[in-house]
Amino acid sequence: MRTLLAALAASTILAGAAEAATVYPLDRATILAGSPFDFKVEFAETVKPEDVKVTVNGQDYKAVFGSEAAFVETEKGKDDKALGSALILRKLVLAKPGDYKVEATAGNDTRTVTWTVYGTPAAAKAKNVIFLLGDGLSMAHRTGARLMSKGMHEGKADGRLNLDDVDLRAFVGTSATDAVATDSANTMSAYMTGHKTAVNALGVYADRTPDSLDDPRVETIAEALRRTGKKSVGIVSTAEIEDATPAALVSHTRRRADKAEIVGMIYDVKPEIVLGGGSAYFLSKERPGSKRKDDKDYIQLFKDAGYTLATDKNELAAASGTNTGKILGLFHPGNMDTLLDREFLKKGTVAEFPNQPGLVEMTSAALEQLAKNPDGFFLMVEGASIDKMSHPMDWERAMVETIEFDKAIGVAREFQKNNPDTLIVVTGDHTHGVSIIGTIDDNKPGPEMREKVGVYDKAGFPNYEDKNGDGYPDSVDVSRRLAIFANNFPDYYETFRPKLDGPFVPAVQNEKKEYVANEAYKDVPGAVLRIGNLPKSSDTAVHAVDDVVLQADGPGAEGFHGYMEQSDIYRVLADAFALAPQAN
Repeated sequence: MRTLLAALAASTILAGAAEAATVYPLDRATILAGSPFDFKVEFAETVKPEDVKVTVNGQDYKAVFGSEAAFVETEKGKDDKALGSALILRKLVLAKPGDYKVEATAGNDTRTVTWTVYGTPAAAKAKNVIFLLGDGLSMAHRTGARLMSKGMHEGKADGRLNLDDVDLRAFVGTSATDAVATDSANTMSAYMTGHKTAVNALGVYADRTPDSLDDPRVETIAEALRRTGKKSVGIVSTAEIEDATPAALVSHTRRRADKAEIVGMIYDVKPEIVLGGGSAYFLSKERPGSKRKDDKDYIQLFKDAGYTLATDKNELAAASGTNTGKILGLFHPGNMDTLLDREFLKKGTVAEFPNQPGLVEMTSAALEQLAKNPDGFFLMVEGASIDKMSHPMDWERAMVETIEFDKAIGVAREFQKNNPDTLIVVTGDHTHGVSIIGTIDDNKPGPEMREKVGVYDKAGFPNYEDKNGDGYPDSVDVSRRLAIFANNFPDYYETFRPKLDGPFVPAVQNEKKEYVANEAYKDVPGAVLRIGNLPKSSDTAVHAVDDVVLQADGPGAEGFHGYMEQSDIYRVLADAFALAPQAN
């Protein structure tokens, strides 16, 4: 028995050692034929170059790759810690579709991965693609937007959202390479490159070195379009334009917070249309409000490159009438204010930036310009603050942002009517743990707000009104409103009411650097202290791991079906544009 146990232990140790190396791209990667990517092997120990053997489908890798990788004797980690040897080959291109089995060995340290390199049909299916991303878009956001915008009586909705008429196509898994949970960077990067990556990473495989800008890169869709043809590229967001979702079209960094560097990457690709917030990272360091640490003035650099600059709603309208085809619209130093604040409450930073355009206006302006290109375009439109208001559980703002996002979908669908060679994709990047459970009725008796929550037959219907017919509720602070709650939260005071003085701040740090309930809401009548179910390092609610819904209409939409990984979405986009045409 002892001999058997010893043998099992030895085999377990050897099996562990056999999996010590890491190869990028990772196992089961799907790679567009002709698309440049970085190949890297990380060994667990320092080895000699002559002890390293790499094969591809049984042949020496140099014969298949057509180039030799650089050997790094010892990679250095944090505090100069030795991490082991590595091989790195930048901008590798595999032109031939098929399966590639890559095996890397150094002594007992080995790793085998298989990649699938794919081509596309010879002919494009779509001239244009409009990719609409509701950041954090969950089922409750859709339901809440419909109830607040259209109303309901006798159990039937009194109208339909634009979302409701886009074909339901697929469920998309949102997990990262390093965790079951995800963030916007990982998912949007997978959508825009075809490669899954780690939380916070954009356009790279997250390696072990501390430098956030040296990780193995993969090509983004904007770069692929620049490489393969003459299509225009547009990026529209209500967030900082350097934020994770818009940055995913152009960026390569392990750290989504590298916003100053991301601006440089935007400039390198030069999308024809760039509209959103985030001007603070475009300004040179001596300019008031700048968040850069260098003297690069990217606003001037874009203007020198032929872009028309717009800084408010009026300037955007004027820029849309020009024939330059290039617009840089920066309407806020940070994230743009929510529609509820911009148009109704005039809260947040609206007094300082009173003339910000909305997502509908930005989408219309982008399409007007991009449509001038006879070769077509790719436009990404992000409703960013669905997510940014769901984190702090500011549900009314999140729902109104969803209505605005839906109106942008309406603009896209109207464009598609006149341009049937346009593929429209509507999806989210992750969900939130949010549900609508009924209503909150102020007219129910008693001082306890929780007793005013109506469920089942006690819920009735909310009494939002839209008397002016603009598609938004005239007020979110009605007497019988939606009861919306999160399933995850820090300590906070639940007020059961809309936050009319400004976006909700549920938790603040104490002297121990722990997040505790924000006592600014303690004395709101009927407020209830909720003890959180998140670690005390969390200040807001977090993303859920649930699948997201993907909807699509137009040429190529049939490629979306069933359950898909985030990285599968890129292949459908590549097919629609025939980015790697293969002979029939």
